[in-house]
Amino acid sequence: MKPASPAPLSPEFLRACLSDIKAGLFWQALPRLEPYGQCPPAENASAEQAGILYAICLAAAGRPERAADLLAAVASRHPTSQHPLQDLAELLMAQDRRPEALAAGQALLRRTPDDTRVHAVLGSLLVQTGQHEAAISTLKQALSRTPDATLPRSLLAMALTEQGDMQAALDCLHPLPASKAERAAMLVNIGTILTGQGRMEEALSHFDGALALHPDDARFHFNRSVALLKAGDYAKGWQEHEWRHALPGHATMPDRATLPALKGTERLDGQRVLLVHEEGLGDTLMYLRYVPSLAQRGAIIHLLVPPELHQFCLRVQGVHTVHVMRDDTPPLPAFDWYCGFISLPRIFLHTSTPWGAPVPYLHADEEKTRAMAGLLPSGKALRVGLVWGGAPRNRTLAAHIVDRRRSLPLSALAPLGRLPGVKLVSLQKGPYAEQMMDPPEGMSLYDPTDALHSMDDTAALIMGLDVVVSVDTSVAHLAGGLGKTVLLMDRYDNCWRWLHGRDDTPWYPNLRIIRQTTPRQWADVVSRVAQSLSTMARTRRTSALS
Repeated sequence: MKPASPAPLSPEFLRACLSDIKAGLFWQALPRLEPYGQCPPAENASAEQAGILYAICLAAAGRPERAADLLAAVASRHPTSQHPLQDLAELLMAQDRRPEALAAGQALLRRTPDDTRVHAVLGSLLVQTGQHEAAISTLKQALSRTPDATLPRSLLAMALTEQGDMQAALDCLHPLPASKAERAAMLVNIGTILTGQGRMEEALSHFDGALALHPDDARFHFNRSVALLKAGDYAKGWQEHEWRHALPGHATMPDRATLPALKGTERLDGQRVLLVHEEGLGDTLMYLRYVPSLAQRGAIIHLLVPPELHQFCLRVQGVHTVHVMRDDTPPLPAFDWYCGFISLPRIFLHTSTPWGAPVPYLHADEEKTRAMAGLLPSGKALRVGLVWGGAPRNRTLAAHIVDRRRSLPLSALAPLGRLPGVKLVSLQKGPYAEQMMDPPEGMSLYDPTDALHSMDDTAALIMGLDVVVSVDTSVAHLAGGLGKTVLLMDRYDNCWRWLHGRDDTPWYPNLRIIRQTTPRQWADVVSRVAQSLSTMARTRRTSALS
């Protein structure tokens, strides 16, 4: 008997299935798409799209071989188009399901070993999962087949950079391609690596070359702004940084109400200003320093922040109201001016307070601070707060890769557990906290984190510590803004805000930067942190005896 034909496809049907997949409801979309996966792929765009969606559901359900069959069939008919494996990878990555995407990619490579498009997607997934050697091998195979292909070269440069071999990464990006678009993208890739190495003049030259070819590309301008800010050129850097608003996924601002740059003693009496959280918690904690400066000019200040910051922000000097970001955020008060937090340094650049209020500009709740003191180790030992991992942000590619660079395993901090006169206190939350279940031998780690439900709680606990040792994450900004001593364990290709070639920062006078001297190697950083803590502990013991 001839099998029944599947129901006619409609754009609404495909949109509904895609919506289910984006929501992680693979089990719901799978049976609806099954009729299209069982039929031979047809030379019809809608049928092919249904087949691709079905393959994605199969991969998510742990059936990579069948998914690979379908994707290979579609890809064979479109040898010069983007491989449908890319769609699968992006959708599964957004669900933090990279292992399932990897399995489908590996199955495809077995079927079509000469398709360099598969090598490229698979190489990217391997980098994202930290399998750098495998990624490099896979991408070199692609280049051996198509030496002039720019995508495998760019991805190979990324894999080599993640492995820490930046010079090899730069080498593989030459020679530059002839195509205008590809040449501009390659110039930006080179500039980004040079920025990570601290070679700012060379980096800026490459960004300028890219912008000469594509002057309105927001990504190019944003990368250039990072190099300018890292070099300390704030006048140009902050202005260029405004291009972030044109990046995909970034919140847009109502141009009609954007707060203009301030000059001299300009007043804002009675004018309502809405300040809005943009990216990470650390960014907002860093830029809250400008709220008192705005209030001193007579502004009525409203904040829109994530729930974790709500209670804490109520105590910032000059805040009128604090509103919480959520899906059902109620109507906000009317305002005269709107400003993203990250624009505040540009707003104040040409005033008498370009760095905002002095540290400490953040303040912990006194009652909570007294209560949290009971969770800390007693005695005269140096109390050290410890954070070794940031937020993994697994669903966002760039942020996920940065987190892999800035975070280190708890096992790497074993030398800190052997220091006399030092008591380690975990401030670590999130997935990295699971490493406390298997601490390094000899490390005793106090863990009061069950009591930490917000930044307000964390701030109160930090006030009872002597020093905070942290990777580049929000806790470093919180402790710095509170005026506590901070030792920042920083990656080699560091964030722009910590500048280049310095171990101090104008943002937090009590923060010392201890940076990797070799990309991806933490041993030297941990050794120097241990030396600093030993000196602090000895000083504390000496003071106690005198």
